[in-house]
Amino acid sequence: MPTVKFDDYLEKRLQDPESRSNFEAESLRLESAVALLKAREDAGLTQRELAKRVDMPQSTIARIERGNNTSVDTLSKIANALGKKLKVEFVNM
Repeated sequence: MPTVKFDDYLEKRLQDPESRSNFEAESLRLESAVALLKAREDAGLTQRELAKRVDMPQSTIARIERGNNTSVDTLSKIANALGKKLKVEFVNM
């Protein structure tokens, strides 16, 4: 079986519109997850401490940090608890 570079494989898969759409949706969830994780760690908080501030289960914070989808309302509450402002923007592709 020949070796295939991941970048080559991904480039070929992204030529399919459905695969591209799925990839972009997943990328957005992961960007949100990484942003939340970084903001929480920068604030020096554990998941449990942040969850207490937001009045939600720690498991909700964990799920969001794993890339599960969540609402803008939930992200806004979390941002507020971190002393941050949630910014959502539409950018050209």
